[in-house]
Amino acid sequence: MENKKSIYSRRRFLGTSVTFAAGAAITGPSLLAAPSNLKNSYRPNSIINGVQIGVITYSFRSMPDQSAEATLKYILDCGISAIELMGDPAESFAGKPENPVNRRAYYSLLRSKRRGEVLNEEQQKELAEMQAKTAVYNKEVAKWRSAVSMDKFEELRKMYNDAGVTIYAFKPRAFGKDNTDDEINWGMRVAKTLGASHVTLEHPDDDIYTQKLGAMAKKHGIYVAYHGHEQQTPTFWDTALKQSKYNALNLDLGHYVAAGNKAPLEIIKSKHKRIMSMHTKDRQTPEHGKGNLPWGTGDTPITQALQLIRDNKYKFPVTIELEYDIPEGSNAVEEVKKCLEYCKMSLA
Repeated sequence: MENKKSIYSRRRFLGTSVTFAAGAAITGPSLLAAPSNLKNSYRPNSIINGVQIGVITYSFRSMPDQSAEATLKYILDCGISAIELMGDPAESFAGKPENPVNRRAYYSLLRSKRRGEVLNEEQQKELAEMQAKTAVYNKEVAKWRSAVSMDKFEELRKMYNDAGVTIYAFKPRAFGKDNTDDEINWGMRVAKTLGASHVTLEHPDDDIYTQKLGAMAKKHGIYVAYHGHEQQTPTFWDTALKQSKYNALNLDLGHYVAAGNKAPLEIIKSKHKRIMSMHTKDRQTPEHGKGNLPWGTGDTPITQALQLIRDNKYKFPVTIELEYDIPEGSNAVEEVKKCLEYCKMSLA
């Protein structure tokens, strides 16, 4: 799917360790100092020839410390200057009650069940217990959200901004159909406080609900950008976009390719005015197995997409989302660095 006359060989890129500067300096000392000491030292710049390259903090889910402070260090070590912030680091920073459920174990079992896999008796019991505890915890979180001040979120924004990192999107677990209207309003208020232009969430596949969210977003003056997986098609967002100018796309180009859509660059061309941010990963087409692979080895036309955005001066940020398996001996920070380097070479 890539142009064979691309500016460089994708596989050659993966086999080289050349550091290539193209408008974004990512060199610098290891960022081990506390975030409060960073504002007068290293400041990243991941705007490359006019294209803002960001990262979703979900990419660092495998790192040992998930605090807001540690997450900021990961971002800075990667050389990234703008992000889509998941809810947990921000909410934990603001004092959110600790979850008694091991979320990784919970979602692993939940995914298995949704895929139709047969759970044994012990797994079924474990899942039921986790679901019950999660329901109680979610109510506790809703109560906490109704009372928490915006002060800590303002503090977090300042900490990140002082270090050279802006937050363009916020993705808490607050916009689902099981959340209250108060939680939805809370999530939008927090996003504004953090400086985000939009919130992101999985498309609910419910036209009435997208109309509701669009109306609520209008009141807050913030956009709702819907993310999709393999259900994405060229018309996937059309109803929501017609309902409200505050409904928008959080396009995932990798999942779009894995869904079997032909000519994936066309969705960018046709919808660019309504795209708030674009998740980027390298996935294969259905014919090749739909794998999620290191950048440069799959079928997603990342280079052409980046150059399309650059050449047409589209304004939305490109979000690195690390989802391929991390090689032994590496970690999420090192792999995000590789993805950023790929962007730099593509946009040279």
